[in-house]
Amino acid sequence: MAPEISPGSGVAGVAHALEQAWSRAGVTTARFTLDDAAGRWLPEPGPGLRGRLVLLARVAWFSTVGTVLARRAARREPGTLVVCHNDALAGDVYVNHGLLRVAMRARGRYRWRMVRNPVHLLTAVRDAFRYSSTTHRAVVSLTATDEAALRATYPRLRPASYVVGNGVDLDRFRPPTAPERAEARSRLGLGADDLVAVFVGHEHERKGLHLLIDATAGLPHVRVVVVGGTPDMVAAARRHAEAAGVGDRVHLAGAVADPRPYLHAGDALVLASAYEANALVVLEALAAGLPVVATPVGYAGDVVVDGVNGYLVDRSAAGVRRALDALPAPGESRHAEMRVAARASVADLDWDAVAARYLEVLATLGPA
Repeated sequence: MAPEISPGSGVAGVAHALEQAWSRAGVTTARFTLDDAAGRWLPEPGPGLRGRLVLLARVAWFSTVGTVLARRAARREPGTLVVCHNDALAGDVYVNHGLLRVAMRARGRYRWRMVRNPVHLLTAVRDAFRYSSTTHRAVVSLTATDEAALRATYPRLRPASYVVGNGVDLDRFRPPTAPERAEARSRLGLGADDLVAVFVGHEHERKGLHLLIDATAGLPHVRVVVVGGTPDMVAAARRHAEAAGVGDRVHLAGAVADPRPYLHAGDALVLASAYEANALVVLEALAAGLPVVATPVGYAGDVVVDGVNGYLVDRSAAGVRRALDALPAPGESRHAEMRVAARASVADLDWDAVAARYLEVLATLGPA
């Protein structure tokens, strides 16, 4: 159960990957999405104020109408166990893809961030009820750190609590062949000696794009490729890059259907996030053989080893700059060693293993 279930990153991508893995394991699955919640009429969120209002409408609809219709759908299928990924107050298991209140505190100016955005206020009230009630029988957090934050934020947590990390499609995300890498870099106009830092994400500020751009100003051999973001975000990033004097070294791809060509062109993924539950792109980059430069939040703190498959940094331009400066240049033997280590660090995190762990959690619940 999720507003959207589709291949890719984010909540929709996790729900899709689990659905496919359960099907491979012989488990019968069914979907409940925004369309099933009679929300097909709601448009896709876009830029500006209208986009924020549309997002509010979609969240509110799936949280209210979606809750009612989802519960009805579950009652029509007795014995079915329901896994909810977002918004609706329904389902036996709720997957905690991130704690809004923790994320807002991590970014600073907590009260202002909460009050200025009605989506945040709605989510905060909804989740306070979710975690203190018997709406769900269990909640799954994606890291032990987030599970601890969940208990600290909601000390009256009612559902049973488990930790199951995300997985990665090891077939889809793999190191590129030499021709694939050469073609990907050629399309972006990259030179053989350029060190390419890739940023992938739709929340530029939270994930630290401004810090990466500022860090690049002192490193003339570094090029930045940015994947994701709304048109407003892309325009703001372009202005920031130009003001920092690196406009000619920052490529802004915007939202793309497939990030793999950009990962193939890169030498490192950089994600200086203030908060993450378990960023899929970190696992995808490692699977694609990219060292990761990241703040120790989400799963990065568990999987990234300094100097082996990337670097853990403090959330500052200086911290990012030091890590980028420490990365070996393309063509050096240590560059190849780090790429091999990156892939090896996620070799046991395929989605089939993760889906099996979810089935173990469901088995502890007994009949629906």
